[in-house]
Amino acid sequence: VQLQASGGGSVQAGGSLRLSCVASERSTFSSWAMGWFRQAPGKERVLVSAIAWSSGSTYVDRSVQGRFTISRDNAKNTVYLQMNNLKPEDTAVYYCAADIMCVTNCPRRGASSYDYWGQGTQVTVSS
Repeated sequence: VQLQASGGGSVQAGGSLRLSCVASERSTFSSWAMGWFRQAPGKERVLVSAIAWSSGSTYVDRSVQGRFTISRDNAKNTVYLQMNNLKPEDTAVYYCAADIMCVTNCPRRGASSYDYWGQGTQVTVSS
């Protein structure tokens, strides 16, 4: 399984970006929970947002509530992270990840629950 993340870039504060993550595995993607994590320099990797397989349940970290929206298109094997009103503190490398084993209480929040990871895409927000 390969996850290909894209959409990062450099924007000014208040700007928007949309991250995309395409999974190579088509037949089972719709059954996975998917998450977006981020890691700033010198800090640990943290969960920003996650979505269950059915899109009926999502998690959004308090730091991005009201600004970031996660969604998925199972027909395209793709999960998105729409990021609006970006702030300098959002600067980080963003990683998508797949939790292929989640059955209950999805999506899960711990990084150790995620089995596959994308390569990361850099988001830089200037003030």
